[in-house]
Amino acid sequence: MTLKERINDDMKAAMRSGEKEKRDAIRLLLAAIKQKEVDERIELDDTTVIAVIDKMLKQRRDSITQYEAAGRQELADAERFELELLIGYMPASLSSGEIDDAIASAVTATGAAGPGDMGKVMALLKPKLAGRADMTDVSKRVKTRLAAS
Repeated sequence: MTLKERINDDMKAAMRSGEKEKRDAIRLLLAAIKQKEVDERIELDDTTVIAVIDKMLKQRRDSITQYEAAGRQELADAERFELELLIGYMPASLSSGEIDDAIASAVTATGAAGPGDMGKVMALLKPKLAGRADMTDVSKRVKTRLAAS
């Protein structure tokens, strides 16, 4: 079963059980997936669906921060519910050691010798780690490693 099929099944289950919040959150996700498919005129695979979910996670985290700063706790709670639901569709996160191993192999594979080669290393890592690691953290680790080279 693909991730997209799983999301559709969860949508149907939420509709049957009358879980309005869950249904609405899944509808937002399905709309984002459909929009990407229409814009790019492709059928999304699991990797691309994960990228859409990752983007939505970033948006939710940003919204929570802004709502809490504005004292709008009820809106922050709604965003937090959506965040938790979206996290459930993400693959298991990698450990720090696994990320370091992936960085080491990417540096070796690309023959990166300094900070100027960061783009090559990140281009190799992004498809492997997207959705399984915080890419901002990965970028910092790569930068540190290449600076030490």
